[in-house]
Amino acid sequence: MGEVSEKAPKVPIPGKRNILITSALPYVNNVPHLGNIIGCVLSADVFARYCRLRGYNAIYICGTDEYGTATETKALEENSTPQQICDKYHEIHKQVYQWFDISFDKFGRTSTPQQTEVCQSIFKKLLENNWLTENTMQQPYCDTCKKFLADRLVEGTCPTPGCNYDSARGDQCEKCGKLLNPTELKEPRCKVCRNTPCIKDTDHLFLELPLLKDKLESYVNSMSVAGGWSQNAIHTTHAWLREGLKSRCITRDLKWGVPVPHEKYKEKVFYVWFDAPIGYVSITSCYTAEWEKWWKNPENVELYQFMGWKNPENVELYQFMGKDNVPFHTVIFPSTLFGTGENWTFMKTISVTEYLNYEAGKFSKSKGIGVFGNDVKDTTIPVEVWRYYLLANRPEVSDTLFTWTDLQAKLNSELLSNLGNFINRVLSFIAKDPASGYGSVIPDAHGIESHSSTKALAEKVGNYLDQYIEAMEKVKLKQGLKIAMSLSGEGNAYLQESQFWKLYKEDRPSCSVVMRTAAGLVYLLACLLEPFMPSFSREVFKQLNLPESRLSLSDENGDIERAKKPWDILPAGHKIGTPAPLFKELKDEEVELYREKFAGSQADRTLRVEAEAKKITEQLNKAKISIEKTKKERSTKSTKSAEAKSKAGASASAEAEVSISRLDIRVGLIKKAQKHPDADSLYVEEIDVGEAQPRTVVSGLVKYIPLEEMQNRKVCVLCNLKPATMRGIKSQAMVLAASNNDHTKVELVEPPQDAAVGERVTFLGFEGKPDDVLNPKKKVWETLQVDFHTNKELVACYKDIPFTTSAGVCKVSSISEGSIR
Repeated sequence: MGEVSEKAPKVPIPGKRNILITSALPYVNNVPHLGNIIGCVLSADVFARYCRLRGYNAIYICGTDEYGTATETKALEENSTPQQICDKYHEIHKQVYQWFDISFDKFGRTSTPQQTEVCQSIFKKLLENNWLTENTMQQPYCDTCKKFLADRLVEGTCPTPGCNYDSARGDQCEKCGKLLNPTELKEPRCKVCRNTPCIKDTDHLFLELPLLKDKLESYVNSMSVAGGWSQNAIHTTHAWLREGLKSRCITRDLKWGVPVPHEKYKEKVFYVWFDAPIGYVSITSCYTAEWEKWWKNPENVELYQFMGWKNPENVELYQFMGKDNVPFHTVIFPSTLFGTGENWTFMKTISVTEYLNYEAGKFSKSKGIGVFGNDVKDTTIPVEVWRYYLLANRPEVSDTLFTWTDLQAKLNSELLSNLGNFINRVLSFIAKDPASGYGSVIPDAHGIESHSSTKALAEKVGNYLDQYIEAMEKVKLKQGLKIAMSLSGEGNAYLQESQFWKLYKEDRPSCSVVMRTAAGLVYLLACLLEPFMPSFSREVFKQLNLPESRLSLSDENGDIERAKKPWDILPAGHKIGTPAPLFKELKDEEVELYREKFAGSQADRTLRVEAEAKKITEQLNKAKISIEKTKKERSTKSTKSAEAKSKAGASASAEAEVSISRLDIRVGLIKKAQKHPDADSLYVEEIDVGEAQPRTVVSGLVKYIPLEEMQNRKVCVLCNLKPATMRGIKSQAMVLAASNNDHTKVELVEPPQDAAVGERVTFLGFEGKPDDVLNPKKKVWETLQVDFHTNKELVACYKDIPFTTSAGVCKVSSISEGSIR
């Protein structure tokens, strides 16, 4: 992630489609969960990538929302300042989105001087144009804390009939979604000290929404149709309008926020709902000094003529968010902009998601329930799978459910068996040597006009491509993904119907047509799926031996018309790269492991991790006592032996002790794995063990571990065995693996993901340099190996001592009390 590039900031270009994309600014007081990620930043990222793919001049703006009560509350909880909380969580958010491959043009924050400048400027315009009024309101005051309590510092029972949620916040009920005032809560209590607050008068400034209703309704009625707003956004907005707009307080008795530039209210700050949407503007101003070209350069000619404004230009604003954010973007923020009387760029299209629920309940940041952005890095599931699953499950019209079994089914059947299988079949066949394939060269193809199945496929491709573009232009992302995946299914059917493996022997020209067409379809799939799974598309282009700059679906370049003739996409004679599996199977035991690992709240998980750490510490202490006892026994024996030798006049030096410290076990990273050319049961791996060149290792794991699971993963490697030649290939080390009692199941011993490649695996109580090369005649490895095993917690051990790295202990996936060799 981060920003897409370090190039000069983009500005609108006359004559081009200029698209400004925002996603709701994630609040900075916690780690985002998967529901937050699909609800705003990931959905907007897909659309931004699609726009770039089409050659539109698009920018994607987002950042952390940092002011307000929630930050002050979190600072109290963590005994720090609001600024420290913002700095900490802004960095966490940034890292999470970076891992998710989110391509912001600018990811900023609202606690900036630019935010203060833009926010105060808009406020002054509203004041000047008489859209603000002063009013006295009653607000909870805590005598214990000696301060007025902002909305989120008050909790109580929701007053909405039929709800009665007992932990509703003073601004909104998390259960029913109703926006509230803190004085409406039943049985209110201070969030800090839990005492009941009293009610006191305090003066505040209000935005007069009722006076702006006519302008707002004209905008909503016009733009909701022209911009194709999602139905949930239309429904929520009209519900607000039907209930009647009320004056909204825009100031708060807080310290952490944008100061109000008014003498009477200089001790107050702006309410977060007022200043947060303005963050889109201020973050754009941090991106480019020419920000007004994006924000005061609107697209909708009809609306601006209706309002009597001048010089409508060509910027379209698309905004992405979850359903709880709708009123702030369709009612309050537009009304604020109307009140300034300036030519702002108003939202054209809003794309709103419902809730993504987790297994048996709701994702919840406050309660720590669900899978969070920082959790996904701790799984072995790659980013493209997470993105695919969330987008295929995007809650566009109703709430959807995240389950581990559903993720497993989508990965194994849709990505692995459908998409990955098609691409691998095509590229692997082309990569075969010229005696059985095409020597990695795209073949020439003749006689396509008479090749009926290829012509039929091209017609389907054209239809799917038109449907894909129509869906994506309307921001129907889930539909766009489904259409792209349907093309993969068509590709598999095309290969199966053609029986290309027979054609190669019986009708080589026809086989060449099929393979060149199929290779073109591989390219097209990489393009269509790039918005959804960019890392997948990068890997496919690498295997096609094409630069990423070729990823394009631009009308101007003729990409769309060319794509409708897939045999013309890749030129004859082009040499492809090295094919490799793109996805690996997610097994039942892994699913069960993840379901158990992420059960309950984050607090529950922390307790489980602490309990496991305590257990390992106890094991280490127990092992330490055992080692010290053994050392004493050895010392006694050694003394007696020395005395005996002295008495016997022995002069020969003792043999070096057979100790675990003599083994050189390191953290390795498999860079590449492939089948042994002359042995069906063997893999040949290239493993980085922290040296200048990777080591070649031969392993007898074919029967137990699929090839795709051997790629790009960390392993424990015994590096000082004497090299041995196995079927013509010299093996320079050994990968350690565990097996069950009857040796029907084998799993790799895995170091923690954060362990450094080349780091030596250690054993508490055993120190010393390893042998350069173990002498096979002394049977050091064979003597020690009998005490290698996995325990009930799946930790790899020598006797009772865990395999340990600086990042933690080494484990296996599911084999407990197995042997390691």
